[in-house]
Amino acid sequence: MTGVLEGIRVLDFGRYIAGPFCAALLGDLGAAVIRIERIGGGEDRGMIPVGAGPDGGGAMFLAMNRNKLGMTLDPAAPKGREIVRRLVATADVVVANLPPRVLRSLALDLESLRQTKPDIILTTVTGFGSGGPLSHKHGFDGIGQTMSGAVYLSGTPEQPIAIKVPWVDFGTACLSAFGTLAALIERGKTGRGQKVEGALLRTAIAFTNATLIEQALTGADRIATLNRGFNSAPADIFQTKDGWIIATVIGAPMFRRWANMIGEEHWLSDPRFSDDQSRADHGEIISERMGRWCASRTCAEALAALEEANIVAGQVYSPQQTLDDPHIRAAHLLDEVTFPGMDGTLPLAPTPIELSETPGTYRRPAPLVGEHTDMILSDLGYSAAELAALREEQVI
Repeated sequence: MTGVLEGIRVLDFGRYIAGPFCAALLGDLGAAVIRIERIGGGEDRGMIPVGAGPDGGGAMFLAMNRNKLGMTLDPAAPKGREIVRRLVATADVVVANLPPRVLRSLALDLESLRQTKPDIILTTVTGFGSGGPLSHKHGFDGIGQTMSGAVYLSGTPEQPIAIKVPWVDFGTACLSAFGTLAALIERGKTGRGQKVEGALLRTAIAFTNATLIEQALTGADRIATLNRGFNSAPADIFQTKDGWIIATVIGAPMFRRWANMIGEEHWLSDPRFSDDQSRADHGEIISERMGRWCASRTCAEALAALEEANIVAGQVYSPQQTLDDPHIRAAHLLDEVTFPGMDGTLPLAPTPIELSETPGTYRRPAPLVGEHTDMILSDLGYSAAELAALREEQVI
């Protein structure tokens, strides 16, 4: 089956999540992706060790760098710059989540790249976006979470909580891949490349925009309510006899079914609970009642009753329970794949969007350190003697 991006070549100078996962998504769709990292391996290679060895990588690296060839290179060395130039001449897209100053110093900014490949597409990711006083600063996922107001509204007023899953990084990666696809479509129409710029703070602000609009227009000055929802009730996480569940009731019909199920039919005529926002404003009362109902039931019993009432609910899983869930396995939300030097298999999430005719595919595991350096440079015309010399000089 032909990938939708077959014939597209991507150079991935990314690190950590936003850049590498963007490139991985392009690779899933058929692009030929070359991961370029420092000699000895990038600083992100060992994150979350899982026993893949020093040349393999941690769990984050294995997930972010599937479907890529891997090479090592010092792009700042004079001969390294020449290798970058020759690579760029063969490429369609360069992905680099590096600050603008670093891009310019490595000749990876759009102007420099266009001198080699006029129709190149440069996909960059920064922390804060361009045009503001913080544009020069480095950023991580947590900056987007905190500056967007998301952390302030999580946890409690006494203890803000950041989400452990880096949703800002992954959201930015997906939007950057989306922008890259749009740029490729435009290049197909006009022959022109362009710069695609993602930013962690831009992503976080976009994802929290409704909350910011509410604040601007109403001055709601919301404070954190732990897991209880701001805009409907019950919308919370509740403890059962053997675990935790989440239940969310939105809209009058669902609230009516919930009130009948829980035995509080008289609340249907209570003005405190007349609509979603009123119920949210009195959510502490509703959550307390739902909490008592859940406390006398197991997760399975509570979820069965909620399903019977057609109310959205699910169990709070540990990572092991996620791995063991039969639906997750049957729906292929995780696939078991092998990795060189590791016993058994590892559960890899495939492309998180399905295309019926040209789906994303898994073709190769994340590369070992410098695994394909010689092959890639040989294809560029470097001889065995030249490769040996470059290695001796610590260029590759």
